[in-house]
Amino acid sequence: MRILLIGLGIGLAATTAALAPPAHAQTNYPWCAHYGNGTGGAMNCGFTTFEQCQATVRGIGGFCERNDWYRPPPGPHRQRAPY
Repeated sequence: MRILLIGLGIGLAATTAALAPPAHAQTNYPWCAHYGNGTGGAMNCGFTTFEQCQATVRGIGGFCERNDWYRPPPGPHRQRAPY
């Protein structure tokens, strides 16, 4: 009986996972952090504000710049002052 219940639970979980819509991560953010001194290192374009980016590179080295590939989602947007 226990094996039957375990099998039923696994089957239900697999069916639920298969029918769920896929999750989509937001990969389009306006700020990028470049780690290191600019001659190599990693880059992370996952920041919504300049302040977030600065807080990340502070103390470990690097710099922040606008993401050239950023495209805002469609619809009305609140205007912000440029940096």
